[in-house]
Amino acid sequence: RMFPTVRCSFSGIDQIPLHGDCRLLVMMDIVPVDNKRYRYAYHRSSWLVAGKADPPSPARLYLHPDAPYSMEQLRKQVISFEKVKLTNNEMDKSGHIVLNSMHRYQPRIHLILRRNPQSFNSTVQDIEHEMHRTFVFPETVFTAVTAYQNQLITKLKIDSNPFAKGFRDSSRLTDLER
Repeated sequence: RMFPTVRCSFSGIDQIPLHGDCRLLVMMDIVPVDNKRYRYAYHRSSWLVAGKADPPSPARLYLHPDAPYSMEQLRKQVISFEKVKLTNNEMDKSGHIVLNSMHRYQPRIHLILRRNPQSFNSTVQDIEHEMHRTFVFPETVFTAVTAYQNQLITKLKIDSNPFAKGFRDSSRLTDLER
């Protein structure tokens, strides 16, 4: 899973011209920031360019499981992408978003307008053929890793993850983690 979780709320969506019974899909994709591979330099506590990027995996769109939303629903709630699953397995058939470890990525949020009730639950094949708006938040850029490069981040994730109860067993923690 992605940690920390991307959460967003929508304001000002009243300016979207709606006629009749419309719904909005909220989707996320994650795109490469550049064509570089990185490594973490412990002695400098920083990320350094380590070469050319691996070929990117085909982009996958993640549809928020509570979609479609009415305009009223979107105005009133925070949309959390806590269920997004990431993998580095290019053969993944589960719909997870495939990323290359040690590469930098930018999550994007897409708001897609569906005007016809028959299309509310139909799949999105190509976002460019949809009535949509894309939102990018530069502060969400991250480096994908298969193991955290900092033990304090590992501890924070374990402490924040309701499914990591077994890892919180104090007999398994190192002195630094305690």
